[in-house]
Amino acid sequence: MKPFRHSSPGMQPTRRDMLRLSCAGLVGGSAFPWLRAMADQAAQPLAPRACILLWMNGGPSQLDTFDLKPGHKNGGEFKEVATSVPGIRISEHLPKIAQLAEHLAIVRSMSTKEGDHSRASYLLRNGYLPQPPVSYPTLGALVSKELGNPAAALPNFVSVAPYRNLNPAAYAPGFLGSQFAPLIVGEARPSGDDENPSGDYGLTVDDLGAPAGVSREAVTARLGILNSLNNRFIDSHPDPPALGYRSAYESAVRLMRSDAAKAFDLDDEADEVRDAYGRNRFGQGCLLARRLIERGVPFVEVTHGGDGGIGWDTHTNNFAGVKELSTTLDAGWATLMTELKSRGLLDSTVILWMGEFGRTPQINESGGRDHFPGAWSTVLAGGGLRTGQVIGRTGEDGMKVEDRPVSVPDLLATVLTGLGIDPLKQNISNVGRPIRLVDPVAQPIQELVG
Repeated sequence: MKPFRHSSPGMQPTRRDMLRLSCAGLVGGSAFPWLRAMADQAAQPLAPRACILLWMNGGPSQLDTFDLKPGHKNGGEFKEVATSVPGIRISEHLPKIAQLAEHLAIVRSMSTKEGDHSRASYLLRNGYLPQPPVSYPTLGALVSKELGNPAAALPNFVSVAPYRNLNPAAYAPGFLGSQFAPLIVGEARPSGDDENPSGDYGLTVDDLGAPAGVSREAVTARLGILNSLNNRFIDSHPDPPALGYRSAYESAVRLMRSDAAKAFDLDDEADEVRDAYGRNRFGQGCLLARRLIERGVPFVEVTHGGDGGIGWDTHTNNFAGVKELSTTLDAGWATLMTELKSRGLLDSTVILWMGEFGRTPQINESGGRDHFPGAWSTVLAGGGLRTGQVIGRTGEDGMKVEDRPVSVPDLLATVLTGLGIDPLKQNISNVGRPIRLVDPVAQPIQELVG
């Protein structure tokens, strides 16, 4: 048995720790009654597992968020601040996140070879590089297939404010079929902005209600006719695309007829809660993610930096841009974790923060940082992972990974393992070949899941 240690410095043992001790016979009812009580609590069923992907569109600068280099010419303008975990320091513009560092696992040693937005987005979100004719599914589709309930009123995969212009296939269900496609809410547009006087920031589901002047009875009759036609077609064409279409159609009808659609009504929340998340598309998207997770949706992704373009792509004026983006990120992400924790959902929800790559340590002539896939950062949170630690290290100048390199398959295998999903499970692809959820060379980060 592995030696016992806390999952987070200064924190109580996790449920996973207590179950391990109990199984090893180290928790005795008479000798240690308080341990027995904790073990009994740990043995209670966990909330359903779920994942929230916070996607930083454009590729965030690791040197200005989670891997600062103070004192070096590559370090730039920002200062470090201490966090709730001694020895871990992050950007001064993420003060609320800093106070929740015991729930974070900061991976500072990501490395890929993909510096193109399109290819890198596909790799990070799908786990494989594009290899036609195989249509690899995005992470949300994989998780929804494994953890979702096909009969649920709410969709099993919701994508909030995505910016799909760079590579639509990076957001698609691929060979899993349309029944595992995301419900898109508040899709970002290249010319969009974050102002929203109505207060919903576009985070509503269109066409849930009947058109004006059409009665409920008429809607039911029309749906019945359409369902009959669909079934007649599928009886003679029982192919995966047709079956996937019917499944997606039936899910849409269930949502239309269910009170579950109220999950998308953010007006149900108190003003102080909405203010805490931030009155912007990302902040309100994080609030929507919490509302969906607590209602059993297994995968929600929220994009930050998609309004009006690819916001984290800071080739010019990096420091002004990252400061503004960080302020929005700090409020939304910190409040999301705080609320999940208060509702008992943080331990069962893996949060993954990432973009398609990092930014160059060198600052260019326009005060910006360019694409840099060689050494950059991602962050995991919650999910019962062994958080409160940093994985990997880059050099003093930030140019190279010097300790514990982590690949994209390793990262995604860690997420799936945290969700209780075997990353080596196979699905049959559109070319008839079995494909594992992640590349078979993947090694989950044992410091986080062991």
